[in-house]
Amino acid sequence: MRKRIMKWLLPALLVLLTVGLSSCGKDISKQNVLTRAKQDNTIVWGVKADTNLFGLLDVKSNQIKGFDVDMAKAITKHILGKKGKAEFVTITSDTRIPMLKAGNIDAIVATMSITPDRKKQVDFSNVYFKAGGSLLVKKGSKIHSVKDLTKGTKVIVTQGSTYGDEIKAAAPQTQVLQLADYASAFTALKSGQADALSTDNGILYGMAAQDHSYEVVGGTYTKEPYGIAVNKGQKPFRNKINQTIKEMKANGEYAHLVKKWFGGIPGFSLKEVE
Repeated sequence: MRKRIMKWLLPALLVLLTVGLSSCGKDISKQNVLTRAKQDNTIVWGVKADTNLFGLLDVKSNQIKGFDVDMAKAITKHILGKKGKAEFVTITSDTRIPMLKAGNIDAIVATMSITPDRKKQVDFSNVYFKAGGSLLVKKGSKIHSVKDLTKGTKVIVTQGSTYGDEIKAAAPQTQVLQLADYASAFTALKSGQADALSTDNGILYGMAAQDHSYEVVGGTYTKEPYGIAVNKGQKPFRNKINQTIKEMKANGEYAHLVKKWFGGIPGFSLKEVE
């Protein structure tokens, strides 16, 4: 009798265990983010912690601060109300999409350019910051634009960004070095490992603000509009984000944040990014 019970009981337990594990391991990225956010009163944002003016870790307060962070906080309040909480998770250019797809974060607001390839993986909000590719060089450098990136020159870009391809298209003879993040890229530039660093102009302005012996040159050679990325199938959430961006631009809240972070930078214009 005991053997008979065990014969059907063991498989049944295995089925229940499998169902339980499958339920626990269910892809949370497929859940309705807006509904869950309202239930938890929290939106989890993926932000960078190494990008001055957009998302940089303040070692004194141990908090990430910047334009992207403030945008995330404002959008959270608009969607969830004044008591809504914005939670932040540090990401890099390489990890941001995998973390979003895995459901570790609800949205990415991290100097992420809207590109056709990325749109195949995630959905983007409307543009919230119009950026463009530029070059950062040491003051006195002979490089004044991408036209000066000839044979024998080296340019640093970050892994996971689009700039490896962009630089090769604009200056095929230059050598491209890829580093993990902006901090290591800027350190490598300052140590003389390359002649220039290329990424979005807004990010480069942040680096130049940290070290005045470096400057942004050549204007922009690409258009790199930033969007907030959400998982595929999260249309209600994306619509809410778009609605909020529109409201913030209409009521002056957006302009206030731009001026807060970029107002003191020479040559920077609000009209360029709106």
